[in-house]
Amino acid sequence: MSSTMNPHAAPVLFEERFSDNGMKLGVATLNQPQTLNSLSLDMVDLLQARLTEWAADQQVAMVILQGAGEKAFCAGGDLHGVYRSIGEHAGQGAWGNPYARAFFEHEYRLDYCIHTYPKPLLCWGRGIVMGGGMGLLMGASHRVIGTDARVAMPEISIGLFPDVGGSWMLNRMTGRLGLFLALTGAQLNASDAIYGGLADHMLDPARWDELCQLLLEQPWAGNPSQGGPAARSINEGLLRRAIIALATPPDDVSGPLRQHTFLINGLCGETHLDDIYSEIATLEHHEDPWLARAAKTMLAGSPGSARLAYTLQQNTRLLSLEDVFRMEYIVALHCCASGDFGEGIRALLIDKDKRPRWRPSTLREADAAWAQAFFVAPWPSDMENPLSDLGR
Repeated sequence: MSSTMNPHAAPVLFEERFSDNGMKLGVATLNQPQTLNSLSLDMVDLLQARLTEWAADQQVAMVILQGAGEKAFCAGGDLHGVYRSIGEHAGQGAWGNPYARAFFEHEYRLDYCIHTYPKPLLCWGRGIVMGGGMGLLMGASHRVIGTDARVAMPEISIGLFPDVGGSWMLNRMTGRLGLFLALTGAQLNASDAIYGGLADHMLDPARWDELCQLLLEQPWAGNPSQGGPAARSINEGLLRRAIIALATPPDDVSGPLRQHTFLINGLCGETHLDDIYSEIATLEHHEDPWLARAAKTMLAGSPGSARLAYTLQQNTRLLSLEDVFRMEYIVALHCCASGDFGEGIRALLIDKDKRPRWRPSTLREADAAWAQAFFVAPWPSDMENPLSDLGR
């Protein structure tokens, strides 16, 4: 079950391992290390199909989700594919891009499936865990990250917003930390990710194979999906104890997010985004390089993304997870059609000039009235939201 298995043609590898008492562990490995395991539509569909199969298999006690290679669990979504579709369907409106419609619908369905999975699901996030990778990690029942992890929602730099349920997750962080991360794309180390509630445990990658072996030795309860809460509770307990036995204790020296929580809450405590933005901007030359980088990333990022991220957190504060995914889906489609998403991908990944031409170019232009158009359902009036069946 090592995450450093040799690459094969399949973008996702699936394996079933038998435990000592005859139960199975399903192992899914994102297998695109050359692209930091970024999620394509094909990968999403393969994962969804196998997770559904394992959920119904009474012999599968739990599931492990990991990434191939040592650099990344998953660095995000398939931005090259989205970029091509934006160019192919330019001028056709937010509902006129079939690839974007399918990609975001299927990705959000997969993320929701993980949030609501009927069996224990261990997500192993070593190395880079960003964007779409966070969508996979955040919903897992057991979120274990490597001591080498770099965790972030960096969408402001590509003209998007923290999606994949990010609005829901960031709203549930302490104080205003989630808003700060959305506006700055600040990267967290493993200790801060756990402090912020984005992960549960951290593990030295050198001990991952040891944990996998320990899991095979557990006395898993049978029929965890059909046996009611008792079987699942037993298996969750077994998994948790195995993780704790090998996990690295929280760092004695706290990370920058924890160190600066009071400052961040103060900066982001203003009522209006314009004031919050100005307050964070004052950190540009701060003596702490983490804070300075966060401010510089925000100032170089898309003002429209800042507005959309802020508005989403405001609009979704009291919504269910299902409704958050439905709202994010609408905004994501508009970003593909009329926002800065295509330009952000071009500047970062296509031309690589790192000189995006954001429109609107200032936060004053990207005001609350500008953002409202991104929340209007783009499909025909006789249609429901394609994600309307979530939770039903």
